[in-house]
Amino acid sequence: MKMTIGEFLIDRLKAIGITEIIGVPGDFNLSWLEQIEEADGIRFVGACNELNAAYAADGYARQRGVGALLTTYGVGELSALNGIAGSRAEHVPVVSIAGAPPQYATEYRWNLHHSLANGDYTNMLDAISPFTEVATRLFPMNAVEEVDRALRACLREKRPVHIQIPSDITHLEIEAPDAPFDWELPGSDSERRQAAVHKILALLDAAERPVLLLDQDADRHGFLPLLEALVERGIPYAHMSSGKGLLSERHPLCLGTYNGEASSPGVRERVENSDFLVTFNPRFIEANSGSFTHQLPEDHVVNIGNQHISMDGEFYVGINSLDVLQDVVAALPVQPIEGASFQPEPFHPQPDAPLTQARVWQQIGEFIREGDVVIAEAGTSNIGLGPIRLPDGVQYINSPIWGSIGFTLPALLGSQMAAPKRRHLLFIGDGSFQLTVQELSTILREGQEPIIFLVNNRGYTIERFILGMKREYNDVANWKYADLVEVFAPGSGMQTFQARTEGELEQVLADVRGGAFIELHLDPFDAPAGLQKFGPATAEFDFGPRGPRNP
Repeated sequence: MKMTIGEFLIDRLKAIGITEIIGVPGDFNLSWLEQIEEADGIRFVGACNELNAAYAADGYARQRGVGALLTTYGVGELSALNGIAGSRAEHVPVVSIAGAPPQYATEYRWNLHHSLANGDYTNMLDAISPFTEVATRLFPMNAVEEVDRALRACLREKRPVHIQIPSDITHLEIEAPDAPFDWELPGSDSERRQAAVHKILALLDAAERPVLLLDQDADRHGFLPLLEALVERGIPYAHMSSGKGLLSERHPLCLGTYNGEASSPGVRERVENSDFLVTFNPRFIEANSGSFTHQLPEDHVVNIGNQHISMDGEFYVGINSLDVLQDVVAALPVQPIEGASFQPEPFHPQPDAPLTQARVWQQIGEFIREGDVVIAEAGTSNIGLGPIRLPDGVQYINSPIWGSIGFTLPALLGSQMAAPKRRHLLFIGDGSFQLTVQELSTILREGQEPIIFLVNNRGYTIERFILGMKREYNDVANWKYADLVEVFAPGSGMQTFQARTEGELEQVLADVRGGAFIELHLDPFDAPAGLQKFGPATAEFDFGPRGPRNP
């Protein structure tokens, strides 16, 4: 059927579940924006800058399964690149689209704005390509093939892709396929599928100490429902710190967090002595491995990717691992689960006691309820929430690998846009908040009602504990943070609170109704126990034996 290139791209985005495109307008993308304005079932949401838009598209994708970002050529693309790289590092599928200069101008190498004025129009794609699975420019003769290739790669590989669309081709007609868009993986090779299932069942039958070890890819590739079914068949599980909250943290078979020598009590022994350890392409960095002290029993590891499984010295390819997991689950009987679910110790506030990192996270933990989305900024918030066993059904969003500070406020915008009926809680430090604060205005403009906990400890606490405990370079200006709600959106109705003591926080949590901005005041030189250990270990790793240290 005949349709324009811009309409075809919009239809494909709608087909994969995108109803919002987040970005910043620029002259090279305005022609396509006009087509978005005219389309049904999809809309453009403007962010305050391209970096924030990329973070928001990432947060959207973690809820919806894929997100979409729109920028303009050069200045917009490169401004968003940090966020795109974060999606690559965290295996988040984002479709990044950039309006590009008109096709004739690039072919004749005209010197234009937003370029280096040297006639080179390959350099932006070259810069973005290492951080994406596909980076391509559309032309009228390749639009169908390239759009479909990019979207399939994005959804199958769980990586961002980047598409440039020249400003003068959006309204040109092409012949679009009549068949619905299909991005699902093909079926497995039958022999390889049966062989993998047989081998897994044989290894499991011989095992006495089976364990599942969860990391991000278990979620990204849709394995979690099948892993829940394996737990019902009596297999205990642990999660890496980069896989927090993927399965219930209060289930009787949940062992806790595996992090090398920094693991939860008893977890390291269970994982490293397992004789059937199922992993999901775990990626160990210093922060989730106890500074590389992890020692997995490699001879007993069954590693599952979405298109391959390796075990017992053999590599099984030509398979869709979902097929294999379904067969394994079907072959195993459900087992009665012994033991009680984890129940946290009740928190008893001391009304006049100042808020401290040792106690505030337990107090906040009681406020989190089933089904919430918890978004934790890298550093104090993520480390503080790490030991808290979350209620069932809580989705935990953070950036444990890329760790770009400021990510979570725009990610909150995107996540709540994609899942507006879920209660969202954001925990973010003052230093991180200052990087992307503008997006609070978009959150309020969109009528969202998150509960934002701003941890005000006068600067970069995680950096203080690495080096420069009292150095000025780790300080930030002490804003009147709660007042920003009224500055950005007068009369928005979002509640604002301050808490300095446990008693004040108890009252605040009791008074919250709908959206709220809660400023928590803590000592600048206080930190969660995990951070107090992480800081010196990081200094040792980063600076070497003769490098500087905190006194």
